[in-house]
Amino acid sequence: MDKLAGALERVNSVIGHILCRAALGMLLLQFVIVLLRYVFGFSYIFLDEGVLYFHASIFMLGAGYTFLVNAHVRVDIFYAKLDERRQAWIDLFGHLFLLTPALIVLIWFSWPTVRGSWAILEGAISVGGIPASFLLKSLIPAYCILLLIQGLAAFLRDLQKLKGANA
Repeated sequence: MDKLAGALERVNSVIGHILCRAALGMLLLQFVIVLLRYVFGFSYIFLDEGVLYFHASIFMLGAGYTFLVNAHVRVDIFYAKLDERRQAWIDLFGHLFLLTPALIVLIWFSWPTVRGSWAILEGAISVGGIPASFLLKSLIPAYCILLLIQGLAAFLRDLQKLKGANA
């Protein structure tokens, strides 16, 4: 179980490290946009959309990594005061009955839109923009899959905690 959980976690770890560099790319692109607009008087819609693509990719693909490093938002008024075993039980419940069903529903309802977008290779959001809206829409199922992968890894880790507590 430990090896499988580790392999699943590596997926989001690698993606998270790539996205750290993408954040730098987004920052540099925004700097170029500001420089071009306010120093040279040029504006390009495809560059502005580039920042949007970077931002959407970082946010959507980074959710699994955020879950991996336990940096997601958690309202833990009671949770923080519980022992590790009770926390594991709560997490198992959340993974099985909240996270997984919600992500499956999101994939189910977004898939026709994503599939349709790919079928026509849907173009730019704005005239003169990046002709790849289908890639943006593909971030939705990718987001779900990466969170499901991390949810499974966390589920396996929680099972290990409960096994260790019973031993």
